[in-house]
Amino acid sequence: MYYKFKPEDAFDFARYVGEPARQHGDELKFTRFCPYCHGGDKKDKNTFSINLSTGQFKCLRESCGVTGNMISLARDFDFSLGQQVMEYYQPKKQYRKLKTPDKPIVPKEPAVAYLESRKISAEVAHEYEITTQKDHDNILVFPFYDGDGKMQFVKYRKTDFNKEVDKNKEWCERDCKPILFGMKQCKDFTRLVITEGQLDSLSVATAGIKNAVSVPNGAKGFTWIPYCFDWVNKFQEIVVFGDFEKGHMTLLPELKGRFPNKIKHVREEDYKGCKDANELLMKHGHEDVRLAVENAEFEPVRRVKELSDVQDVDIYSLKKLDSTVNECNRLLYGGIPFGGVVLITGKPGEGKSTLASQIVGRAIETGHKVFAYSGELPNYLFKAWLDFQIAGPQHIIETTNRFGDVSRKISNQNQELINAWYRGKAFIYDSSIVDGDEKEDLCKTVQQTVLQYGIDVVLIDNLMTAIDLDAEKGTDKYEKQSLFVKKLARMALQFDVLILLVAHKRKNNFSTNETDEISGAGDISNLASLVIGYSKDNELSNAYRRVTVPKNRLFGKINTKGFLVMYDERSKRIYGENDDLTVEYGWAKQDGFSEADQLKIPFE
Repeated sequence: MYYKFKPEDAFDFARYVGEPARQHGDELKFTRFCPYCHGGDKKDKNTFSINLSTGQFKCLRESCGVTGNMISLARDFDFSLGQQVMEYYQPKKQYRKLKTPDKPIVPKEPAVAYLESRKISAEVAHEYEITTQKDHDNILVFPFYDGDGKMQFVKYRKTDFNKEVDKNKEWCERDCKPILFGMKQCKDFTRLVITEGQLDSLSVATAGIKNAVSVPNGAKGFTWIPYCFDWVNKFQEIVVFGDFEKGHMTLLPELKGRFPNKIKHVREEDYKGCKDANELLMKHGHEDVRLAVENAEFEPVRRVKELSDVQDVDIYSLKKLDSTVNECNRLLYGGIPFGGVVLITGKPGEGKSTLASQIVGRAIETGHKVFAYSGELPNYLFKAWLDFQIAGPQHIIETTNRFGDVSRKISNQNQELINAWYRGKAFIYDSSIVDGDEKEDLCKTVQQTVLQYGIDVVLIDNLMTAIDLDAEKGTDKYEKQSLFVKKLARMALQFDVLILLVAHKRKNNFSTNETDEISGAGDISNLASLVIGYSKDNELSNAYRRVTVPKNRLFGKINTKGFLVMYDERSKRIYGENDDLTVEYGWAKQDGFSEADQLKIPFE
């Protein structure tokens, strides 16, 4: 079918007939009347609707019951779906009726001679009835016959064209129906070869290839499609042999978008540096033109490749990031793998953001560049929390006032060292910038940061605040969440980065499947390559947490019962039984740092 339904056509039709309409799921419902019956009362509202997936419409009123599609609406209400579509379904333009010769046209000698100078055989000249004008031997005449052998179009070409003197090299008869050149000469409906120029299709025919046609009005003219659409669709496959210049082939993009047939194209290497089929024939001969058609290949389907071309990868040696918890690393065969979205889930206030920032700190330590977005903490507070984790308990100064309250601080000297250590390695989304009404796009910012600064670890804390910054137009928050995470997943795969995404668990959820507990759209956990749960253990003291791995797409090993870790209030660090709480980071290995117990802070 020539027309391809677009949802905006349904909305345009509603405006055209002046009927208020609203979208309800996949249906566009007319809120007053059916445009056909105009009947009904208040009870009959919303009886007429157009399906936004298929373009089919119906009226639910028993006395009407009309059904159809957008073509029906266009016909019945004189509504346009575009000039070419309407010309196909409701031809209105009147073309001249050309007289079809009673017998085949016999080519004149000047026409044969010129074609032979272009290496096109005399036999092909006779088959396609190429001749010259009666009084002008220098003007070729190309008769265009349709599939029934009726002449519909005539084109002319000046064989001695001089751009300094002549206005046009090619032209055609006025008000003739545009069709493909060579339709009459096609032998069957197996393979159709479409070229740009008439000399090109004649060159293909000279090479012994049957069913060679060419377009009537150049690479950018597709007025012929409505009149040849059904005929072209009869062929099992199409080979496009357009003009090839500067890495681009004419005709191919448009024909792929217009026709459902299997469409192949001549390979770039088979042009052998030539522009078109006729130049290839003149420089290299019949056999190379024939091979160019026979070697034609399908344009690769976007995002589809041969399975055998997929790179063989040892999943156990993939690039990974230290999770900072040895038990978790052991389960994941060394750490968190790159190239995907990792969900860190937990109930509000139980420390999932703390675990996420600790992983970010370890990423910096192991040579990765990081970018963080924190939707719940101001920049200075996020940094202060990370600073403590980077410093470690041995570099945190504690003081107690007379009320027994403990305050903690990093010395100015060590803070400067930590800041210097961050430089060029860590970046944060600047939430202090306000651009008025300009819509932000967090995913775009993430991608630009990845490309510009070489970021390979991204933290987004958290999902609910992040989607408010994204420019994706979802109909509701759940759809926006799903679209947002899909973009993150594509980005992680495309650039081989690790994206840590913090997401809350649902409130009052009683599911036994931890991946179902994530607040928001149901498919969020399906898009993640790994899910890490982090929560309090209600049976133990407040210092303990439990880490679970309910989903592990890469290795398959999961742990839903989890393992216990502890939380150090002094340094904000999380550690397990086999982890070193006092592990040193790179800043402390530089000259100039001071141990906490060497410093005295006056009581204030």
